Amino acid sequence: MHPQREKITLANAKPFIAGAIVLAIGLLAIDGQRLGGWLQAAGTQSVEGCEKIVQSTAQLSREQLAQLLVVPERDPKENVRKIVAEPYCSLPQLQVRSGVVSEREAYPMAWDPTVQLVILYENDEYAGYRFRFQ
Repeated sequence: MHPQREKITLANAKPFIAGAIVLAIGLLAIDGQRLGGWLQAAGTQSVEGCEKIVQSTAQLSREQLAQLLVVPERDPKENVRKIVAEPYCSLPQLQVRSGVVSEREAYPMAWDPTVQLVILYENDEYAGYRFRFQ
């Protein structure tokens, strides 16, 4: 009383394989940018690596970090440097906004050197920060 099971053959599986391929291509098309960013991040660190070591012993303390977090955007670069001094390294310049070239400097955390604070400057003004985890 059991229906006989049909053997799975390559001819029977072709529509399923084709459907899976179409689905995978569709997902890549929808989420291609995020996947591309992930693949790039998994690659070499040279893109985000230091362009020039400025001060090889530079580290940022918790106190310096706390002071820096209250500095308003567009404050002069000199005011930020009074808090953090020389960076560990400078990163390659980039263009965040149209027509404005941005400088970036990295400061390793004293309590965890695998975490760096990257400070962004535009026209010698403080423009923000982000954390970089290595």
